[in-house]
Amino acid sequence: MTVRVQTQDFDAGFEISQLRSARKDTGAVVSFVGLVRDLNEGDQVSQLTLEHYPGMTEKALEAIVSQAQSRWNIFEVTVIHRVGTLQATEQIVLVTVAGAHRGEAFKACEFIMDYLKTEAPFWKKERTQAGERWLDAKNTDDAARERWNK
Repeated sequence: MTVRVQTQDFDAGFEISQLRSARKDTGAVVSFVGLVRDLNEGDQVSQLTLEHYPGMTEKALEAIVSQAQSRWNIFEVTVIHRVGTLQATEQIVLVTVAGAHRGEAFKACEFIMDYLKTEAPFWKKERTQAGERWLDAKNTDDAARERWNK
């Protein structure tokens, strides 16, 4: 398991390559790259600032990955989440999951993202033409997370 919270951008191709090389029996690698939207709730977004508590955030991300590892037969996971001020269209998060089969890897990747959106201790503030606003988790994010509890 690799979990990193960082200000600098990441190279998704490099990270996937690193994950793939960890084991020879990997049959599937699934990845998700999240971007800073340039439009949210009908407003143009120029920047997104993410704040977090160092140490606590990494532990929360590790706990989410551990849950995924206990649910599905997956080999390796990489989660990289950026913090600080990001411009619209910049990369914000990478989740990459390796496993023997695609089904398990897809489910684990989606689970991790659903939990990151609602359980990870990040605080997000958007800058729009109308000013700055703090973002809350959306009802759709909560619903996506809850489906894993059924």
